[in-house]
Amino acid sequence: MPILSRVGRRHPRMRLLVFFIYVALIIGAVSMVYPFLVMLSGSTKSDLDAYSFDIIPTFLRDDELLYKKHIEGLFNESLSSLNMTYGSLSNGAERLSFSDVVPPETNRFTRAWSDFIASTNLPSSAWTLGYVSTPNSKTFAKHLRGFKTELGEETDGSISRLNLNYETEFVSWNAFNVIPEQYLPRLYKVLKTPMAKRWVRYREQQALHERLWFLVEPFYVSRFLRSQYGSIENYNEAHQTSVESYADIRLAETFPVNEPAAVQKDWEDFVRRSLNLLWIRVSQSAATDYQAMLKAKYQGIDTLNLRYESSYASFDEIPIPRYVEIQGPVLTDYESFISGWRDAETEVIYQAPVEALRIESTELAFRRYLIDRYESNAKINQAFGTDFASLNDISPPLEAFHYQGFLTHRSEIKREFLFRNYITVFDYLLRHGRGMLNTIIYCGLAVLIALIVNPMAAYALSRYQMPGTYKWLLFMLLTMAFPPMVTQIPVFLMLRDFNMLNTFAALLLPGLAHGYSIFLLKGFFDSLPQELFESAEMDGAGQWTMFWQITMSLSKPVLAVIALSAFTAAYSDFMFALLRCQDESMWTLMVWLYQLHEQTGQPVRYAALIMAAIPTFLIFVFCQNIIMRGIVIPVEK
Repeated sequence: MPILSRVGRRHPRMRLLVFFIYVALIIGAVSMVYPFLVMLSGSTKSDLDAYSFDIIPTFLRDDELLYKKHIEGLFNESLSSLNMTYGSLSNGAERLSFSDVVPPETNRFTRAWSDFIASTNLPSSAWTLGYVSTPNSKTFAKHLRGFKTELGEETDGSISRLNLNYETEFVSWNAFNVIPEQYLPRLYKVLKTPMAKRWVRYREQQALHERLWFLVEPFYVSRFLRSQYGSIENYNEAHQTSVESYADIRLAETFPVNEPAAVQKDWEDFVRRSLNLLWIRVSQSAATDYQAMLKAKYQGIDTLNLRYESSYASFDEIPIPRYVEIQGPVLTDYESFISGWRDAETEVIYQAPVEALRIESTELAFRRYLIDRYESNAKINQAFGTDFASLNDISPPLEAFHYQGFLTHRSEIKREFLFRNYITVFDYLLRHGRGMLNTIIYCGLAVLIALIVNPMAAYALSRYQMPGTYKWLLFMLLTMAFPPMVTQIPVFLMLRDFNMLNTFAALLLPGLAHGYSIFLLKGFFDSLPQELFESAEMDGAGQWTMFWQITMSLSKPVLAVIALSAFTAAYSDFMFALLRCQDESMWTLMVWLYQLHEQTGQPVRYAALIMAAIPTFLIFVFCQNIIMRGIVIPVEK
């Protein structure tokens, strides 16, 4: 019988009441669904948009935001790398965040850069790869995953074989990491390890639009000049110049003889102490000075040959080396010759003459390529519709080149950001193989035990009407009055004394019987028709037959509720699973997900929570009819 009769519903007040009831229900539904949608959307974010709370990811419909996220991923979430590659903005300012990135105008000049890359054999040290590192978002970027997958296939998934083959010391696949090269500062060296060589082979196979080329001039302005002078006004004051912005400053290929003394000092300090040796060339005209330094340092040629593992007859035979071809003591001496080496005995400083130093950069090679092909600056402007005032104004159009790649691969980039956090979670759990297996075993045994022990106890209390039955039921219900945290200390001590820690028995035995489940099952069993059991007894059925074929067959709805409760308790068990099983080989998914939460950012955590909820959600979706019958029928009985 309805609460409101059909006649009563026609009254305006009742209609208003019904209206407000529906409004309240809608608000309640929205308040439940909205947070879930925000979390679902948040699981696709990166550090750039992690704190934008929208129910549909904005980058799916906003190409400008997608481009900003692409640049963030391309530059491995490093703003300094962005400024050192793209240079200053037109007003001379630097980008302070990836939100400051705006799509550039497309132009034909990117074709010149594409032709240059195709026709010039740039060394692998002239560029690095994007989508490798995510220090802020703390997820697994595209090429870190790809490289790890290749190595996993090579080594059949064995981390020990990887360490043996490539002389590494990774403790697990989840500890595997690659640090993107940064070959502009002096600090970074070209590694010759087996892993470094294998990484070079991998990145040489990747698409051109995901490469980051190292440019010396933006590095000179961004990291050297700005760090010393700050504002352009301070720079002009120190150099007695009138440069409008840092974007107008150029770096000379050789020592700027005709420039002010302050400009000359900046150039020399930058080349001798800050710029990576990869980009510095020393003329063979300085060979005599180099040989003099080696002679003063080693005294005799035999000592040098012993250190160099060489066979020079005299110091006069030693040429000035190329940095990319040397390692060890030769590299140390070459660097000392450029920056300056002081003889401790004579106090004489040996260093390469500044006139012998030259910068060999990617942008200079690009300018030479254009001149060789188009002969003059005017013809370059005519061919590409540009307006360069001089050859020194020409810089590689990397920003436009990357934007062109973005437009071409926009769908692929969307998919990367949509799924990479989920792939990170799945990869993390998959690499911890026993985490998934332990969870499956634990949940399966927990459900099986709950469907055997609890029904058997309830059946005995229901069928035999033992004295003190209700006292036993009250005692079982009293166990629910104590929080599980209270009983964990004695449970832990008992399991330790029985040597059961770090076993499935430690996970299963404390919850072997559940008071509320027995109480619920007894009430359901009492409602079953007694005539069925009497007829079965007359036909010769034993207790096991009556229990299994009659009681259990008729109790599927309530058993589904018991099974769901047991599965949920086992699947979501974290604190007690970690306390009883501290050995990593016995950890379940919830423990591993907690470890993942400690190592990753908010978007990955959202993805982990959503993936963790999927099994329970699927069970409820496919078994909801049985579960709802298990909830409703005992109440009706």
